[in-house]
Amino acid sequence: MPVDETVSLLTEGYAWLPDRRRRTPTVRTRLLGRRAWCIGGVGAARYFYDEENVRRHGALPEPVLSTLFGRGAVHTLDGEEHRSRKEMFLSIMDPAGVADLTERVVDVWDQTLRPGRMVLFDEAGRVLTEAVCDWAGIRVAPADLPALAADLIAMVDGFATAGPRHLKARIARRRREKWLARVADGAVVDVVAKHIEDPHVRAVELLNVIRPTAALSWFVTFAAHALHRWPEHRESLAAGGDYAVAFAHEVRRFYPFVPFLAGLAARDLDWLGEEIPEGSLVLLDIHGHNHDPELWPDPYAFSPGRFLDRAIGPFELVPQGAGWADDGHRCPGEGIAVSVLAALSERLARLDYEVPHQDLTISLRRVPARPRSGFVLVVPEKPV
Repeated sequence: MPVDETVSLLTEGYAWLPDRRRRTPTVRTRLLGRRAWCIGGVGAARYFYDEENVRRHGALPEPVLSTLFGRGAVHTLDGEEHRSRKEMFLSIMDPAGVADLTERVVDVWDQTLRPGRMVLFDEAGRVLTEAVCDWAGIRVAPADLPALAADLIAMVDGFATAGPRHLKARIARRRREKWLARVADGAVVDVVAKHIEDPHVRAVELLNVIRPTAALSWFVTFAAHALHRWPEHRESLAAGGDYAVAFAHEVRRFYPFVPFLAGLAARDLDWLGEEIPEGSLVLLDIHGHNHDPELWPDPYAFSPGRFLDRAIGPFELVPQGAGWADDGHRCPGEGIAVSVLAALSERLARLDYEVPHQDLTISLRRVPARPRSGFVLVVPEKPV
């Protein structure tokens, strides 16, 4: 019987699964006392996203539900129930909605940015929180925005760890679920209310609209990190257009965010000759997939050009899941992530700022990873 590797996962972070899969394509292990089979690659992603093979209900452990997603969230559903809930999210995050939210983010960014010293990770969180609440029609007093942004970030920052960060995430989720359960109206609130009767589940899904947008502060900070390390991309990125979108895709591929996804075997499975009993935990290696040399030549080179003039298959670039968003489990907010990240990356490329000496290391043992300093930048005063 395999040894339980929960502690190894918590201490090794993103390297835990890719390291084991280098030795064997399918890894058998135990996590939180449950038998687990770990798979990866394009074929594995296709297999994992087939609901006849892998289901989501019951797969997410309690610590993740109580911090990141919430109980009753769309991430825990399967079949027709999942498709119905997903349609609600897709109606909110259609192309017009994505364009509207992106415009609001840029407006808040332009209005907020002032000369002086800032921690980009924190500032981006506040900008994104203000913009997404305005877009969703959720009224938040300006004095309350910093605390709300901090809570949304805490839910993401503490889902995959033990100790103070995890406790902070639990407290933040409880506080914001209670708050949103009392919100009576708003553009997105009204859509969610039409689909969901339970006030607690409504609050959970409202958080699953605004929390992921605030979490783009990770990617915005990674974008600044990439521009600092590889400034040769600045001129092309500042021009915007297709290059800004390609840059956003490469940030999402290159930098660590989601380590893996989890589901349960819907029946007794046979994966490449490996028997996986029904009900067993199945993990799809996301970090390893996005750095697979068979998919991405020279995978540890930061190269936005790899995404120019090419279509991206549904099982190739998978930082926010694989397959199709309209009828599968791929994140419905991926369009928001790409659009907002492209727009703010372009803004960063055009911005005149200095990067003082700081610790910009990114530890792969920390999930979710980010530059240790949060990326401090200084915007100089404009000459009179």
